[in-house]
Amino acid sequence: MSNDPDTPAIHLEYFKVTYPVEWVALVEINRPEKMNAFCEPMWGNLAQIFTTLSTAADVRAIVLTGAGDRGFTAGLDVSQPLLATSTPTDPSRRAHHLRNHILRLQSSINSLAKSSKPIICAWHGYSYGAAIDIGTACDVRLCASNVKLSVREVAIGIPADIGTLSRLPKVVGNGSWVKEVCLTGREFNAAEAEKVGLVSSAVQGGRGEVVGRAMELAREMSAMSPVAVQGTKRVLDYGWDRSIDEGLEYVSVWNSAVLQGDDFPKAAQAALRKEKVRFEKL
Repeated sequence: MSNDPDTPAIHLEYFKVTYPVEWVALVEINRPEKMNAFCEPMWGNLAQIFTTLSTAADVRAIVLTGAGDRGFTAGLDVSQPLLATSTPTDPSRRAHHLRNHILRLQSSINSLAKSSKPIICAWHGYSYGAAIDIGTACDVRLCASNVKLSVREVAIGIPADIGTLSRLPKVVGNGSWVKEVCLTGREFNAAEAEKVGLVSSAVQGGRGEVVGRAMELAREMSAMSPVAVQGTKRVLDYGWDRSIDEGLEYVSVWNSAVLQGDDFPKAAQAALRKEKVRFEKL
């Protein structure tokens, strides 16, 4: 990783981070030979990447996808042991270690939800298990028409425990459908994901097409004032599980600072003149 906090050069074994256009970071889960399945080091890598990009001044929007045409991620790599052989055999101590392990994975997914920058998830191909955990922690979700989605954990003998069961009901708002897919582990396609509101849109094609659409959205977001975009995301996130009155109070305090800044009059004047405006780094 470079020492430049504005455009960090991130080099990790299982992820690829590039900056294809100004202000936009493209993050790729990069283990295509294993269908981008998550092994232990990848959870820490994921948190490291999104914590770093959250404060990078040259990054205003992030696109997240999987490398290769086969899929976003097949989920957890079940071929690897869950715990190290040094884990205690005593049940209470083993439970303590397991809980801490789960909390670490939850923290990794939470790093996406807590990012100050908008994250656009571009699902394609096989998008199982962790793909749903990751996607529901993102701000915007798109999928390719070839996507195969599944809350897969029940099929491997566990409840999903790193985000899906908490976020999916709020994202979709259809409790019956959520329970159906979570209790059966069945696969569902792009049309169904779009119908229930899990994705903003299903893009005809595969990885290239959905990533292309995600990049278009990221460019649109990054052309706006970063003060306005990050403030809007923060206010929306704050109101996720709070009352309307609490959300209104929060945004009144937030905008009492924003309205004193340079971006508001600059953007207003540009809109009146139908001109484009370039905003300073935040």
